[in-house]
Amino acid sequence: MYKRIGVIGIVIEDTSQVAEVNRLLHEYSHIIIGRMGIPYRERGLNLISVMVDGTNDDIGALSGKLGKIKGLSVKSALSKKH
Repeated sequence: MYKRIGVIGIVIEDTSQVAEVNRLLHEYSHIIIGRMGIPYRERGLNLISVMVDGTNDDIGALSGKLGKIKGLSVKSALSKKH
């Protein structure tokens, strides 16, 4: 199966969900090549970008599970090349 490189952007509006987000990121650490998190205290948000290298199935599963968490906005962008 082909692997792709991409980024998953996460906006955490409900900061009580941070532990669940971290648990999922740990579960999928095998496809994560880097991450950057910024607490935006003035707005009460956390912003996370996660760079991934994995199959469509793995990246889609991570994005889907994150998207089901209440209080999060999640978007992903993947390279077109395999």
